[in-house]
Amino acid sequence: MLPQRFDQVRPFFVLGLILLAWVFVPLVVKTFARATFFEIQAPLVVADSFVRDLQTFWSNRLHSKDELLQAGRQLAGLVARYEYGVQQNQQLEADIVRLENLLKLPSMPEFRFEPARVARRDFSGWWQRMIIRKGENYGIPVGAPVIFAGGVVGRITEVHRYTAVVDLLTSPTFRLAASVAGDNRPVSYQGGLNDAFQSPRGTVDFVPLDIYASPNSPRRLVTSGLGGIFPPGLTIGELYKLEPSADGLFKAGDVRLDERLGALTEVTVLVPLNPEEL
Repeated sequence: MLPQRFDQVRPFFVLGLILLAWVFVPLVVKTFARATFFEIQAPLVVADSFVRDLQTFWSNRLHSKDELLQAGRQLAGLVARYEYGVQQNQQLEADIVRLENLLKLPSMPEFRFEPARVARRDFSGWWQRMIIRKGENYGIPVGAPVIFAGGVVGRITEVHRYTAVVDLLTSPTFRLAASVAGDNRPVSYQGGLNDAFQSPRGTVDFVPLDIYASPNSPRRLVTSGLGGIFPPGLTIGELYKLEPSADGLFKAGDVRLDERLGALTEVTVLVPLNPEEL
């Protein structure tokens, strides 16, 4: 009878021994094993991403000529708007340089824009991250900011040979110095516990008492530029709820994030021209 019961619990006993042995394995060995495992599965992740791109390509071939012509007109309008925006941006950059020289201020961090395709998304209650199809082969460093048309996406946390891992803005492990648009006082932003079927959100702390926000009158939350990682002025989300904190000295609240964060297919990595800035 006892041997039969032991046979039933043998898998759990072996698993317990493996877990116990893993606890005493040196950290260097664990790190090497994790990096090796990631590099082994990276080609499969990238190949799956290329297959999805190929499926999308052939599905787009099924659209009629009228649909393609309409999409072309819309694209031409967007290109014209972006060209005008580029001209405005060049003028603003020239004004910034002129003011920096007049006031003898340090120059803002300079970045190289590196577009990257999203290979896989990994969402859970404890972390929110994605894998992109560029890594050491494109000079992407750990800590580099990741953005898209709507603002901040996240931060590079792991870099491998051909891929990199992005810790998303929605992740509870993501923290960032922010500010309310129109106010230069810094506040603290952190990602929240986001479920797969809920709208993405984050939290904010240390908000001054004279700042107000409500669902009917939200305030835009942007990067403050403190810390030298994210340039200032990038959109984080909308601050729509504020309440006094427990100590009564500040306010805390919730931030509504962009719905597109969970469905991005293309992002841009800001690679600093001076790596020491990260």
